[in-house]
Amino acid sequence: MLPALFRLFPTRRKPPMAQLVIPDLPSVHGWVGKKLGTSDWFEVSQERIDRFADVTSDRQWIHVDRERAKRDSPFGGTIAHGHLTLSLAPHLFHQIVEVKGVAMIVNPGIEHMRLRAPVRAGERVRLHATLKGARDLPGGALRIMLGLLFEVEGQSRPAAVGDAALVFYPAPGDPGQAP
Repeated sequence: MLPALFRLFPTRRKPPMAQLVIPDLPSVHGWVGKKLGTSDWFEVSQERIDRFADVTSDRQWIHVDRERAKRDSPFGGTIAHGHLTLSLAPHLFHQIVEVKGVAMIVNPGIEHMRLRAPVRAGERVRLHATLKGARDLPGGALRIMLGLLFEVEGQSRPAAVGDAALVFYPAPGDPGQAP
């Protein structure tokens, strides 16, 4: 099973530069209520769906059995797991925004998320992100609430829409860190 995990998450290449660079944690507050941006398109291939099925042991036929899905599914073929679509958020979010002076980002949870439309194998998705709120935490950390929308190319309904929280922890010695 371990080799499948490595194929699902291949060795990292240098990530694309974020469209928006925020200079420090205190500056994040100025973006509350604003759209942060939109990621690049990302293809959800059948190979990725199969790998996700292997790693999660969710091998339901609507995801992995091409022939049966073409014949019996209302979607006309295989579709991505909803959790696969949601799992693309970190990768796509890093294309949208970078906050300088951050040592790590933790995802404490999804506050609200709905899967609205299927992502068929071979379709492309992109992420739209809006900053809905920001709250300072002890030690200089910052908890943000993001509005996320996963758009499927050529579809009027989004694949998923909802809110997710992130906590940004400052790098040691960051000038934006609380004393």
